[in-house]
Amino acid sequence: MTIDINALADRLIEARRNSAPLETLTEPGETKALDDAVRVAQEVVRKEVQSGDRVIGFKLGNIAKAMQDKFGVAEPDFGYLLSSQLLFEGMRVAPERFIAPFVELEPAFVLKSELGGADVNVLDVIAATDYVIPALEIIDSRVKDWKIDSFETTADGGSVGAVVLSAQPRQIGELNLGNIAGEILIDGVPVAQGNTSALAGHPVQAIAWLCRRIAEYGITFKKGDVILAGSVLAAVEMTPGTRITGRFEGWGEIGFSYGDV
Repeated sequence: MTIDINALADRLIEARRNSAPLETLTEPGETKALDDAVRVAQEVVRKEVQSGDRVIGFKLGNIAKAMQDKFGVAEPDFGYLLSSQLLFEGMRVAPERFIAPFVELEPAFVLKSELGGADVNVLDVIAATDYVIPALEIIDSRVKDWKIDSFETTADGGSVGAVVLSAQPRQIGELNLGNIAGEILIDGVPVAQGNTSALAGHPVQAIAWLCRRIAEYGITFKKGDVILAGSVLAAVEMTPGTRITGRFEGWGEIGFSYGDV
């Protein structure tokens, strides 16, 4: 059975706006091809931009084994980042805007030139990067109870819910970006640890891999785009009334209050 791209996009948009999960994304008998999932995600973005939103970048997800094991997804996902998903550091984040959120710690790349294509390598990524910053990504599936596979999470834009960016930029050469320990703390208590080496060996390599992976869909990045390289640790479930902090050793930390603290 052929998938209705437009109908699926509308269902995902409604679920996101109402913070109400879908029981399932597809019906029994429907063929779930990854190419169709990408088309659904692109249609969601087209409709959101038409309604006044704008694309600010892109995300790579489930690149680390810890994340694949966490949600039972065997391959990386990806998706667009929208302006409406960007939240401010240190502020209160409203629980009512999410369904079943988890938080991740990631390095984010901000580009100073265009980047993309099927033959992108690490030198291209380095040359195109203006600076890198710590980021917290809130992931939030629009499918009930996170019953997802690669099709669902890709159609759902990589399950992105929101992004918090740090104001602590660094040049790539100022950091040993391939070996930085990271952790998430809840109310000051460490609850998850990881390392940037989990991202395809080095976050720069993860970004190069992403560029090559999405080239077949005609997706490239432009100057000013924010690209998330993936979580360095297993995502942490969010509980209202807590203070959430992400910390990269020797780089900086970023946080927000989830609900009233």
